Amino acid sequence: MTGDLPPRRPGAVRTRLLSVIGVVGVGAVVGSLLLWHAQVGDFLGLAADKEPVVSTVSAPAVGAPPATTPAASTPTPTRRPTYPPSTRPSTPPKTPSTTPTKQKTTEQTTSGVREESINGLSPKLKARLKKAMAAARADGITISITSARRSATKQQRLLNAAIKKYGSYKLATRWVLPPKYSAHVQGKAVDIGPAAAMTWLNKNGWRYGVCRRYDNEPWHFEALTAPGTKCPPREPHAVAKAD
Repeated sequence: MTGDLPPRRPGAVRTRLLSVIGVVGVGAVVGSLLLWHAQVGDFLGLAADKEPVVSTVSAPAVGAPPATTPAASTPTPTRRPTYPPSTRPSTPPKTPSTTPTKQKTTEQTTSGVREESINGLSPKLKARLKKAMAAARADGITISITSARRSATKQQRLLNAAIKKYGSYKLATRWVLPPKYSAHVQGKAVDIGPAAAMTWLNKNGWRYGVCRRYDNEPWHFEALTAPGTKCPPREPHAVAKAD
């Protein structure tokens, strides 16, 4: 035996070569078909989208300028600021005065008539005094009433002041009688002023039945006589009656 290799068969080589060519050919055909399929799909729009499609409905155009007119907005009603109720009073309270007020020298009687009015006098003295005042006015004299009818309270207060002034009840009653004896409290006496009126009425009062009663009180008059009749003699001063 020799070491030479046996000769290869030509048929086997040819078969292998054809197999390789066949595989290559099939791959080329398959590749060509795939490429042709992709191109045809692109042409017909059958290829799958690579990016998701977004709806353009109501979407603004790309690059469109912004709107120049602002959208109308519903106006919000402005509310007035509310403030807490003021604690300050509209009218400041009146502060009571610490200054004592002077006591009025005139008072009203129990019937509500002021002391300077002749309305509280007895009908007889009132009627006579009105005629005398009218006659004095015709002569240019004004008769002013300083004290007509007094309340018993005021008469007592005047008596107390007179007792303090003159030092005794007896001396005080020459000027101020107790309420139960006072002609002023009864509406039967009147004090007048000024001095000219006193002088005129002292001189002409008898014509109207009005007379001055006391020497020490030129302002004190009462209806002591009938009109046109001479007045009775004057008394030096008042005298309190004994109880």
